[in-house]
Amino acid sequence: MSVNVRIPTILRTYTGGKAEVSAEGATLGEVLADLEKSHQGIAARVLDDEGKLRRFVNVYVNDDDVRFDNGLETATPDGAGISIIPAVAGG
Repeated sequence: MSVNVRIPTILRTYTGGKAEVSAEGATLGEVLADLEKSHQGIAARVLDDEGKLRRFVNVYVNDDDVRFDNGLETATPDGAGISIIPAVAGG
């Protein structure tokens, strides 16, 4: 399945400055693996050392937060939009 992945500004160094890239995969995990093949280093910013989504990175498939769905096993239908959103803290 081909999906569009929206890349936050902080990760665009891995995508040559592109704000959106295409990736393939039937699940979010597969999409991230495909993204890593084309844009080496990006997966390490989204996944922790155990291969799970980092605590302070939010990922949405279409408008659904994958933390409340199936995490990396969340289905990514053809044409889906995936958003990677790093949490912002301040005070």
